[in-house]
Amino acid sequence: MRNFRITVDGTPYLVSVEELDASETATAPAIPVPAPPRPVTPSNHNIASTPPSAAPGASAGGGVVTSPLAGTVVSIEVALGQVVKQGQPVIVLEAMKMNTHVTASRGGTVTAISIAAGATVSEGQVLLSIG
Repeated sequence: MRNFRITVDGTPYLVSVEELDASETATAPAIPVPAPPRPVTPSNHNIASTPPSAAPGASAGGGVVTSPLAGTVVSIEVALGQVVKQGQPVIVLEAMKMNTHVTASRGGTVTAISIAAGATVSEGQVLLSIG
């Protein structure tokens, strides 16, 4: 028997495969068993994810504020050219009938707003830029 780990649609499975001689006939197929989840360590975590200490909507780089979740834009709390402070609420998102306040990742001037109220956004989508 040889053991393998395969991943199907992002789900890892541990599979045992029996090696057959040419003279043997095929046996029943192996039943995949989900592998236990791997613990998150610095070597295998998604380095692009928002650190736990950061506010929702933390910057993906520079002054870009991204959506922390998939949802619908309820309101935009700032205007183009407005000066904002770090941590100030800038967007309100709704997902599963709960509102999430997305905050400014840093202080500065709003240089671009990439969405409109009522729009559907996905996790990681750019919402606005702060210069």
